[in-house]
Amino acid sequence: MKDNNNSSPDLIGQNAIKIISNVGFSIFVFSVLMFTIVAITYQPPDPWESSRALTKVFTEVSNATFQIDNSVVKTGEDVGMEPVSPAAAPENPPVARPGPVQIPEAVSPSAFDGPVARPGPLVEKSAPRAQPGPLVEKSAPRAQPGPFEKTGDVSPSAWIADPPVARPGPFEKTGPVSQSASPADAPVAQPGPLVEKPRESVSIASDSCDDKSVVNCSAPGVLRAIKKFNVKRFRSIVFLEYQTPVNGSNPNECDVTWRYRNRKERSWRKYRDFRRFKLGYGENCTYKVVNAKGWHSGVNARRPRSQSQLNGTRKGEKPKIVTTFRDDQINDTIPVMGSGTGFRNGKYLYYSRGGDYCKNMNQYIWSLLCALGEARYLNRTFVMDLNVCLSSKHTSSNRDEEGKDFRFYFDFEHLKETASIVEEQEFLKDWKKIEKNHKKKILVRKVTTYKVTPMQLKNDKSTIIWRRFDKPEPENYWYRVCENQAANYIKRPWQSLWKSKRIMNIVSEISGQMDWDYDAVHVIRGEKAQNKAVWPHLNEDTSPESLVSKLQGVIQPWRNLYIATNEPFYNYFDRLRSYYKVHLLDDYKELWGDKSEWYNETLVLNGGRPVVFDGYMRAEVDTEVLYRAKTRVETFYNLTKDCKDGIHTC
Repeated sequence: MKDNNNSSPDLIGQNAIKIISNVGFSIFVFSVLMFTIVAITYQPPDPWESSRALTKVFTEVSNATFQIDNSVVKTGEDVGMEPVSPAAAPENPPVARPGPVQIPEAVSPSAFDGPVARPGPLVEKSAPRAQPGPLVEKSAPRAQPGPFEKTGDVSPSAWIADPPVARPGPFEKTGPVSQSASPADAPVAQPGPLVEKPRESVSIASDSCDDKSVVNCSAPGVLRAIKKFNVKRFRSIVFLEYQTPVNGSNPNECDVTWRYRNRKERSWRKYRDFRRFKLGYGENCTYKVVNAKGWHSGVNARRPRSQSQLNGTRKGEKPKIVTTFRDDQINDTIPVMGSGTGFRNGKYLYYSRGGDYCKNMNQYIWSLLCALGEARYLNRTFVMDLNVCLSSKHTSSNRDEEGKDFRFYFDFEHLKETASIVEEQEFLKDWKKIEKNHKKKILVRKVTTYKVTPMQLKNDKSTIIWRRFDKPEPENYWYRVCENQAANYIKRPWQSLWKSKRIMNIVSEISGQMDWDYDAVHVIRGEKAQNKAVWPHLNEDTSPESLVSKLQGVIQPWRNLYIATNEPFYNYFDRLRSYYKVHLLDDYKELWGDKSEWYNETLVLNGGRPVVFDGYMRAEVDTEVLYRAKTRVETFYNLTKDCKDGIHTC
């Protein structure tokens, strides 16, 4: 019994704690439930109510005087209108709202369905006073404002000192106004319902943009129309920048120039074109291109002349101005070495002239890229000889021709940007100057054989590494340095050697004159066609009859067909002219003639001596024009079954 009595208080305490916990938890659940119900059913006040209050405050009409005026001024802006007694009318009439408003003499709203007169004259007529009618507001097309007039037998006293301010619109006021009446004594008409009709849409087309109007070439819409036209028509080129169009020779003609590049060209170089467009007006008075002329037709948009030479005469006549246009993206300047300290701190790789000199251009390029690759591997500046000997294969005299400039054929500016080079004459001049003025000689290492590999010269500390190629052929070829094991270390920088920008300008002009919409065929003849032992079928497979039969299945009739060929006879492809619009390189002789841009620029580059457009330049142009064609047909593998390198080499 004693144990039971001791345990009963503990049970009571535990039960009390449970009861309190249950009650507290129930209160918590009930609170959460109530909060949830309130949150769901609660509707906050309108957040725009304060905005409406502010709008109401700022739009209330107050009297701009120091006298107390309890009158209410009503305008057409009010949605609901209350009657106003005549005694409460203000001394100054209300300001009329914009739009065509008429206050007639007791006329029903149906009387306003007729056409609204043109705006301008404000007419005041004298007539017997009548009961006020409803205020009707009708929308009409906006018209040009005209002068205000006063008609009728009205004295000046019938008008207030300050007339009502109104925006342009047709206002006509008719009603009873006596000569002696004043605005203060006149009763105010009781306002009626406000009737508003939707305004008619105003057409943009007007007399200012019909077919007889002259196009403003400087308008932004003109350039937009030309851009849209070019993008649709010339899909093979990328337009980079435009100049503002200028007026052409005739009305509605605009000349515009732009920069572009061909989509198939991977270089960043830009080319230019300027054409003439005839424009008109399309829908909604927008500009449209009616007609576009050909390549370089927009002469008024051509860039300004960059050079002029005055040639005087002995008889005192006016000098003749000979103008040339220089491509601002060509920079053929030779880099200068700088101070003697800079020369000593540099590291150079110098190649003497070897057996590659006067060899075919393919071998020259192969050897030059080997030398540039070794200079990059050794982290040295390459000393470059810009004199090129053109092989007899590419000359009209069939003899090797020295004294050609590297810049005639290749882009020297791009080479300077992608490779560390210095011109040979500048290098030798500074070298001799330092040797003469300083007792301390420059450290030079001479290498007399190609068998000394670039890997052996990697850690050489000499200022100049001079490779000499004095041995007989073929050990004196530059490209021998990059053979055998060195081929795993020396990478020829093909991306550094681009064709000359002047040559590419000719390519661009030929393609542009065909609107970049042409097909091309490469026809190789010459010595290979005559050597039937190595190419037995080439001569027959490239005959005019064979070309016609094979091209008809590949190229559609009357397409622009450019023929890249080494065939010396111009009329050899006349049979194809009955099926296609044939273009040959000789059709564009004016592009390198004595009045051409290429001729004038190379004349300056060559010290005033004319430059002959030789066989290798022709091959460069033919290759690039062929590459840009939409459809290309090659001699080997397309026109003939002979192998490119001869029998049994396929």
